Amino acid sequence: MELPRIADRKPQAIALEAGDWWWCACGLSGTQPFCDGSHKGLGIAPVKFTLEEAKTVVLCNCKQSGTKPLCDGSHASL
Repeated sequence: MELPRIADRKPQAIALEAGDWWWCACGLSGTQPFCDGSHKGLGIAPVKFTLEEAKTVVLCNCKQSGTKPLCDGSHASL
């Protein structure tokens, strides 16, 4: 299996509370775009990001972004 797997070809805008979040980098999580531990033993780790205040963010679901975990439009070329 080639990793990361494309979970979706569209990003996800989501309102999040302040705090630590773990973004799925492997594409295998059943709780996209967040990590559920599916990566264990695969050599790819989730990306931790911290929000200082509640806000809406646009998270990458294609797993190809150069600004992980945020979408940079890479999905447009897939």
